[in-house]
Amino acid sequence: MKKAFHLLFVIMLCGILVLTGCGKGDSNKSANPGDTSGNKTEAGNKEGASALSPYKITMVYPAGAAKDLQLVQDEMSKYLTEKINATIELKPIEWASWDDKTNLMKVSNEPFDLMFTASWFSYAKDVAKGQYMELDDLMAEYGKDIPGVLGDDFIKGARISGKLYALPTKKEFGQGFGFLLDKKLEDKYGFDINGVKSLEDMEVMFQTIKEKEPGVIPIVSRKFTNIWEAANYDGIVANLSIPRGSTEIKAIDTLEDPKFIDFYKRMHQWSQNGWFDKDILTSDSDQGMNMIKAGKAFAVAQSLKPGKDKEMSINAGVELVQVETAEPFTTTGDAQGAMLGISRTSKDPARAMMFLNMLYTDPVLLNMLDWGIEGKHYVKVSDNVIDYPEGVNADTEGYPNPGGWMFGNQFNSYLWVNEDPGKWEEFQKFNDRSERSIALGFSFDQEPVKSEMASIENVKKEFEDTLRSGAVEPEQLIEKWKAKRKSAGFDRVKAEVDKQLAEWAATQK
Repeated sequence: MKKAFHLLFVIMLCGILVLTGCGKGDSNKSANPGDTSGNKTEAGNKEGASALSPYKITMVYPAGAAKDLQLVQDEMSKYLTEKINATIELKPIEWASWDDKTNLMKVSNEPFDLMFTASWFSYAKDVAKGQYMELDDLMAEYGKDIPGVLGDDFIKGARISGKLYALPTKKEFGQGFGFLLDKKLEDKYGFDINGVKSLEDMEVMFQTIKEKEPGVIPIVSRKFTNIWEAANYDGIVANLSIPRGSTEIKAIDTLEDPKFIDFYKRMHQWSQNGWFDKDILTSDSDQGMNMIKAGKAFAVAQSLKPGKDKEMSINAGVELVQVETAEPFTTTGDAQGAMLGISRTSKDPARAMMFLNMLYTDPVLLNMLDWGIEGKHYVKVSDNVIDYPEGVNADTEGYPNPGGWMFGNQFNSYLWVNEDPGKWEEFQKFNDRSERSIALGFSFDQEPVKSEMASIENVKKEFEDTLRSGAVEPEQLIEKWKAKRKSAGFDRVKAEVDKQLAEWAATQK
């Protein structure tokens, strides 16, 4: 690393570097670090850092403002000043206020450097509006370590129309599907969870709970069906999806797929059996955890990853076990599940990329962001294992984790003393075995059919919740849904999906 620094610093002193930013509408915008420096450096070289003009990096992400945020920010700034002559402004925004506040920042052209984004958090729409800069050139110059950390599939999945506008967190790369169960009840009835491989295998457990635990709901959470669909289809839009295991880059209509229809027949039967909570359309994972903790529920459906049961047991304060009923599956949405993009309003995108490079390669910086200050917010039990300092607990900590899954290389994040010490090794195995969608890397541009999509979304709202609740026989409802969807312009949307998929497929050969 140091040798690379000195080489780059020599190049820097020769004054030959000029890097151009590629944000939409900003193709001539300079990406040079600092207002006056055209110099190039790598994070960690003090001589290179001192050659850069000072710069404050602003990072915007969804989280509550921790009591000790300023302390952590100051500590990170000291470290960053040594490495890349930068300070940091951490700008958490409450989840409930995120859309309003960040939309205002964007439309008012407020200067900031980095913002959290995701496939489920307006990534594609913001890219279409030119909110984020293209990152390939910046990464090639200032984030050279990142491709080696992420690997080809993560980066491929993060692209839109072949271009990279945000960098994904290195974390779980796919979704497993299954349930978190109350371990107390699992032990009480001696359920053999090791033999569970399918939804059918779960039914004996649910019926046992229904019969023998009258005050306990067998299954909680409206997200159950969403997660099942994500584990079985690479969804595009309007129920057009590529089925898991497909060897052809071609979308089907899930409303016509026998597997989809059979699943919702099963959901209807489960509803008839009385296995769902009465608030299935509004209940969520948090409610499920609270009900399990209170002894009022047995299972909550979850997108699973290694150690999810341990993680949720810590958060919920009740011992859980996880049961996987589907092997992990990776789609573009999973690759884009948590990312950081560089704003087109950044005054120093090169410095922002240097910071990103450090989040993937520098455990000291990453763990300050994730866990705060050693000795105050955590103590080390061993090299990579931490615990609360004496007298501090989850209720009194001054810097709760803002969401380590949002930042850099999660595999460099410290583990807590009650977590599996082999957690990150298990994550790597999970990622390696996750089945990749044949359309990994494809993102649909809705702009050509945005009016039809708006109408189809309104139709979807009319039928989707009823179907997901299991309250009705699915076939008649699906036929009505399809008829209304057709009138809303479904055929035009399908033609556009087919067209874009064919164009994308041609680039993959």
